[in-house]
Amino acid sequence: MRILIIHTAFIGDIVLSTPLIKKIKDTYPDSDITYVTTPSGEAILKNNPHLNNIIVYDKRGEHKGLSGVWQLGKRLRYENFNMVIVPHRYLRSSVLAWLSRSPIRIGYDIASGKCLFTQKIKYDKSKHEVEKLLSFIVPENKKRYEIELYPSESEKEKISNIWKENNLEDKKVVILAPGSKWFTKQWPVEYFNEVIEKLKINKKIGIVVVGGKEEENLPIVKDGVVDLRGKTSLLQLADVLSRGDIVVTNDSSPIHIASAFKKPRILAIFGPTVKEFGFFPWSLNSKVFEVENLNCRPCGIHGGKSCPKKDFQCMKKILPEYILSEINSYLGCDKNV
Repeated sequence: MRILIIHTAFIGDIVLSTPLIKKIKDTYPDSDITYVTTPSGEAILKNNPHLNNIIVYDKRGEHKGLSGVWQLGKRLRYENFNMVIVPHRYLRSSVLAWLSRSPIRIGYDIASGKCLFTQKIKYDKSKHEVEKLLSFIVPENKKRYEIELYPSESEKEKISNIWKENNLEDKKVVILAPGSKWFTKQWPVEYFNEVIEKLKINKKIGIVVVGGKEEENLPIVKDGVVDLRGKTSLLQLADVLSRGDIVVTNDSSPIHIASAFKKPRILAIFGPTVKEFGFFPWSLNSKVFEVENLNCRPCGIHGGKSCPKKDFQCMKKILPEYILSEINSYLGCDKNV
């Protein structure tokens, strides 16, 4: 059985698809699984033992435009896949599935290009995104599939060295992820800084800040903080998050990456988006902070560049003391910290 997954969405979406990969392997143990994804998707899926091959869809480079889609489609057709699964709901992914000429092409019933599928799966908005993805493979059972990420030994070694160099090994580590692709998904930087300043009082707590290069310009306090923004690969970031006792993050990919590990307590901050979209933490060791009964929420599925009402109440009303109280309670710290 040769099975193809096509998913070229954001990093968080790719991370959330790893339980589906495992369910496919459980259902078809002798299958050969290939995954078509973005360059960053390849970086986070690297080392997954259930995947036989990852094909990079570089829509801004090699596969740009219709000719690029056509060339990649020809390659997929050559591979002779028996089944194609398309969690991505956009037209290019549907077209790639059709170009593969696989006899079984499965996608969502609300996808663009759904007419190109041979089977359509109901997109159930009431389910967590992981549960939606697992519905691609029948039977739907009660087994809980976890998110799985696989940092290499060399990636783990790099992070171990950072922990040693910064004396984090014997501390409770709080990891802060202040960034997001969308401005309105970002909890105010001054709130993150207030949390940092209060936590610094307790010398038994280590503070780590994570993010990509695009988040290095956020004016986060650096004194007394291990700042890893722009300094880790995606799987190195995964290993960082796996070592944290607490991860404080916006509604962004660190929620889902951290959910691959049992140790960190995930404190997820939701402003313009809501849990009902299905992208809340899959980890059972988590808590979502949000302002309920705010009539302007949600204002969009992805957030936006600015608050439509200009007051940003969905984020500003989630005060730093709420996060600090949860951190102190979970870590058993003095209430005055």
